[in-house]
Amino acid sequence: MSNQLSDRINSVTPSATLEMAAKARELRAAGKDIIGLSLGEPDFNTPDYIKEAAIQAIKDGYNSYTPVDGYVELKDAIITKFKRDNNLTYELPQLVVSTGAKQALYNVAQVVLNKGDEVILPCPYWVSYSDIVKLADGVPVEVPTSIENDFKMTPEQLEAAITPKTKMLWYSSPCNPSGSIYSKEELRGLADVLQKHPQIVVVSDEIYEHINYGVTPHASMAEFTDMYERTVTVNGVAKAFAMTGWRIGYIGAPAYIARACNKLQGQVTSGANCIAQRAVITALLESPERVQYMVDEFKERRKIILGLLNSIDGFVCNEPEGAFYVFPDVTAYFGKTFNGTMINNASDFAMYLLEAANVATVTGDAFGNGNCIRISYAASEKEIREAVSRIKAALA
Repeated sequence: MSNQLSDRINSVTPSATLEMAAKARELRAAGKDIIGLSLGEPDFNTPDYIKEAAIQAIKDGYNSYTPVDGYVELKDAIITKFKRDNNLTYELPQLVVSTGAKQALYNVAQVVLNKGDEVILPCPYWVSYSDIVKLADGVPVEVPTSIENDFKMTPEQLEAAITPKTKMLWYSSPCNPSGSIYSKEELRGLADVLQKHPQIVVVSDEIYEHINYGVTPHASMAEFTDMYERTVTVNGVAKAFAMTGWRIGYIGAPAYIARACNKLQGQVTSGANCIAQRAVITALLESPERVQYMVDEFKERRKIILGLLNSIDGFVCNEPEGAFYVFPDVTAYFGKTFNGTMINNASDFAMYLLEAANVATVTGDAFGNGNCIRISYAASEKEIREAVSRIKAALA
């Protein structure tokens, strides 16, 4: 039988982070001692007070279908969180709870974009942005940034990227994969450009909000009164609360976009998991200080991994201000041969590290920047030290 798959799915690129993780699992199954620094997942357990809320929900008999856009009690908790942490005021009709922030992003793309609409993506960007845009028949427009500017897009670059077809701007702050954070002043500079282009809707992905090392305070585009009605703020509990598998994300958005996402979600997944939602109520209503111990540990690991990588000739690193990744420039290795393997690009380099050093990283090509690789330090200090030691030996 001939291939009956759609052009749509055939155009999608598999997630590079999940693909590398799968290759690492295959090698482990074959007996290889692989250190995985490829996935964006905290290596902590979900805090006990959140687990206990989930257990209580089970005892209380929560087992039925949930409202498509989330329990009212959870949406009330999200309203409290947005006001407390971001100085943002939302009402119930502006919120939608989804099965992870990834679904929230997918929903927004599907309900806003028409065929041929352009979406500006400052590079590097999270690995799934481009394909989520393509699945909505949109056109990703990549805007290169540089390590010298901490991988942040300038107002001049934004202005140059805008065309009559531009419909959206998507960015994350703190950024996955670079850890860069846009200051309030930098966001204001971008907002000033956007004032001249009122058709553009902004997606502000703030999933790493609480993993911030204290240099640049977190800021939200929707804080600006002239951007509030055209900004979708995306967040969730996966990263800061070590709840990746609980699959809860949410948006605060203009009501017409939230209604459309609710409509779409009702025909796809319906409401998110009932037990996870009850647990997230507790996660959001408790002080973020209760998970600060994870941030403190990540900060110490950042110091360790930067010190180790900076000791390797050829790695060029900036200092990420948030998230738990480093995104070093590795172009010094392009065109060189190690142990019979020619390194032509970042993908070759990441694959070489996997095969020669038994360390899983992710090529920067997947994030729109072919000069770098992403290394996660959501791993133990022992694993970080051993991984960088192996990398250094493989490049000697």
